[in-house]
Amino acid sequence: MNNVTITPLGNEHCDTGENPYWTSSDGCVYWTDIPRGKLFRYDTQTGTHETIYQGEPVGGFTLQKDGSWLLFRVNDIVRMTPEGVVTSLLPFADETAQRFNDVIADAQGRVFAGTIGADRESGGLYRVDLDGTITKLFAGTGCANGMGFTSDLSQFYWTCSTNRQIFRFRYDPETGALTDRELFYQSAPDEATPDGMVVDSSGIVWSAQYGSSAILKLDPTDGRIVDRITLPVSRITSLTFGGSELDTMYVTTAGGKTDVDSADGTLYSVTGSGATGQPEFLSNIRP
Repeated sequence: MNNVTITPLGNEHCDTGENPYWTSSDGCVYWTDIPRGKLFRYDTQTGTHETIYQGEPVGGFTLQKDGSWLLFRVNDIVRMTPEGVVTSLLPFADETAQRFNDVIADAQGRVFAGTIGADRESGGLYRVDLDGTITKLFAGTGCANGMGFTSDLSQFYWTCSTNRQIFRFRYDPETGALTDRELFYQSAPDEATPDGMVVDSSGIVWSAQYGSSAILKLDPTDGRIVDRITLPVSRITSLTFGGSELDTMYVTTAGGKTDVDSADGTLYSVTGSGATGQPEFLSNIRP
């Protein structure tokens, strides 16, 4: 894709940078380095970044309506206040899953949460309802990954990195039910693995490709690759839209090592794509 500007923002040398999350209230981008158990905040006004959490690995997180953070860890879901106080909310037990991986809130405040399984046939996708009830929607996903909603809330996308596929479902915003599963995108044998994703305001799907330096622009009608954005590192993990006009992509990457000075594991911004995003929904889990 021509005319885009790619800017490194913060290099925390993330082993697995994930879950970029923009908050308009403070103009900051938040993201996690999953295996190192850290959450970071990048302030777009000052250009500074800092660690706001260190502890058990966080596979994904959402912002709650009360201003706290909901962290999806290995065996539990916890609440973290803006001051950093962590309180356990819900235990999580699934012997087929290693930990949570990628989450997204819906318009009602529910959260869809994937896991990484112990092998290709284990793990699953879960829905956490407002009262804290956790429902397994389907199993045998291996590595569940990026998700997104269309702007009219009629459809839901979900990424299976294990089989290098993106699926599309009919979504019921009243009940949270997912039905009519169909294959939307399948990586070719010479392509990389689809990881995190985001749906923009026009319905275009943007998929981070782990192992190819690329973000793919996918046509919502047939999953066809329309264009791509190439970054200077190869392990692209996830992306979101932010900025005052929601026209800046914030992109997380992986492969960083604390004892090696490289660009791997850097948080990037991408401008000039011509796309605008949708505001993140806030979770409202109150068991």
